[in-house]
Amino acid sequence: MPTSTIDRQPVPAETVPEQSPLPRLLVPADVRLYVDLDDFERLCAVNDDVRLERDADGGLIVISPAFSDTSRRNNLLSGRLLIWNEAARLGVAFDSSGGFTFPDGSVLSPDASWVRLDRWRAAAPEDRDGFARVVPDFAAELRSQSDSLVETRAKMQAYRARGVRLGWLIDPKTKTVEVYRPGREPETLTNPSTLSGEDVLPGFTLDLTDILT
Repeated sequence: MPTSTIDRQPVPAETVPEQSPLPRLLVPADVRLYVDLDDFERLCAVNDDVRLERDADGGLIVISPAFSDTSRRNNLLSGRLLIWNEAARLGVAFDSSGGFTFPDGSVLSPDASWVRLDRWRAAAPEDRDGFARVVPDFAAELRSQSDSLVETRAKMQAYRARGVRLGWLIDPKTKTVEVYRPGREPETLTNPSTLSGEDVLPGFTLDLTDILT
């Protein structure tokens, strides 16, 4: 697994010699850094070009940029969810950059997610401006070539345990989709052409054309 790179907090420009790059901290994969919730938000604010997550125990997770083909698939997934939502007007859709604070203190950003409109509006405006303390009704993860299946499944299990009502683990490598629902074992679908949003995303059918291929 590659090491993660974390930039130090920016230094005022006048104190940095011209052409002098800021030092970088390389963190081996088996070393964990811990940060509390307030400091995590501050860390993200000064590193807005880096995608970060936080485990429930405060462990910092640095997510590498998506490979080009994974980014293409992510765009299709988020785009098709957005198109349905724009027509249905039942909630708010989010792409992979949207982070949520879960009840256990973890801050996670699914590859695609959705929150029912009344639940989103119930959150305080100042809360929505940060990592909203709202558990998505729906969350999807699209496994890339570099993603560990064990770790991605653990993330899906965590979503379900924390209140996500419908979850999809989409794996183009094996051409399978694992569907996660509360109180049930995951259901594995082999090379499906579509996915139903069921009663969580009523009327939404995800066309998997060009996502599983």
